[in-house]
Formats: sequence, C-alpha cells, structure tokens
Amino acid sequence: MTDSTGTLTILRDIDFVLNARETAAIVGASGSGKSTLLTIIAGLDTPTQGTVRLAGQDIFSMGEDDRAALRAQKVGFVFQSFQLMANLTALENVMLPLELAGVRQARAQAGEMLKRVGLGERLGHYPKVLSGGEQQRVALARAFVVKPAVLLADEPTGSLDFATGETVMKLMFELNQELGTTLVLVTHDPAIAGRCQRRITIEAGQVIGL
Repeated sequence: MTDSTGTLTILRDIDFVLNARETAAIVGASGSGKSTLLTIIAGLDTPTQGTVRLAGQDIFSMGEDDRAALRAQKVGFVFQSFQLMANLTALENVMLPLELAGVRQARAQAGEMLKRVGLGERLGHYPKVLSGGEQQRVALARAFVVKPAVLLADEPTGSLDFATGETVMKLMFELNQELGTTLVLVTHDPAIAGRCQRRITIEAGQVIGL
C-alpha cells in the first residue's frame, strides 16, 4: 500500500491455505494487520504483490467487475458495525444479495434464513428499531443466505454484550457446519479464537503462528 510518505508495508511473507469447512481465527495486537489481511482475502484491497486464490481462481488476475461477481457468489461478510442498509427492512436487507445475484424466490429464501437466526417476527422492521444483537443476526442472515464458500467476519461480536455475542457466535458456528462454509474471523477474544480449528497469529504484519 502507499500513502503520502510513500510505500507502506502492512503485511509481508503471508502464506497459508484454508480448507473447505475450516474455521480459522486471525489474532494479534491492534495495528498488526489483521483487518487488512481480511480485506485482501476478500479482494477488497489489492496487495502490491502476491496471490489470493478462491476456489482455485487467482482473484487478482481478474478485472474488478469479475472479481466483484466472484465475491458476490462465493464470499459473505459480517462486520462489527453491521453495515445494514438503513432504508431497507430486515427482510429487504437479506434479500439484497440474492436479488443482485438474480436468485428467484429471494423473498422466501431471505425469510427462511431470518427465521433460522430467530428473527421470523422481525421481517418488516428497519435497523433503527432493532437491537444491536438483532442487527448482527440480520447481518449474519444476509451473509449466509447466498451459501458462500467463505465467510469473513471482522470482530463480529465487538460491539455486543457478552450474552448477545455468545448467541451470535453460536449461530455463526452452527451455520458454518450446516452450510459447509469456511469461516475466517478476526477477533481479540481468546475464547472465540479457541473455538476455531486454527489460530493464525499476526505480529507486525507477519504470520508468527498457524
């Protein structure tokens, strides 16, 4: 990456493979490069060098439109700040990725996924009237409704209280198993990291433990 002072090295010598259905936690101190690694895996940030392969395809050999299309089909996101569309209901938020992908019966599929995360009675509610935990469950439903090959989560419980965070994490791991999704999450919580099959530890932009 570059900034006003020139080249800024955030990550270097990163090399690992994630398997289908695997759960992995990316851990490290603040500023170590965890979130940057996550956005590069997703193809949202472009590294100055290196390769990321998703389902066997080098995502940085693609044009931006093709990369976005692959991401829409294969990748789901859950963020600490939820990133819901304020002008859309819970149901419409979950329908959105399905509609963008041209999926038929988007409304029915979105409704079923919201029921799966315990929000079957909140379909018509807008984000502003939902609690933080409910908003994160809408975000979870939106991420999983397309049955992504990979789910990327950046501090998914960071803005939630302990009990609500536990509910969200339980759902995330259950859906990971049910749908066969590879789950990669950034977390500061050692208890959450301990529930994952792998722990990828980053220090000063380098992986020091796999």
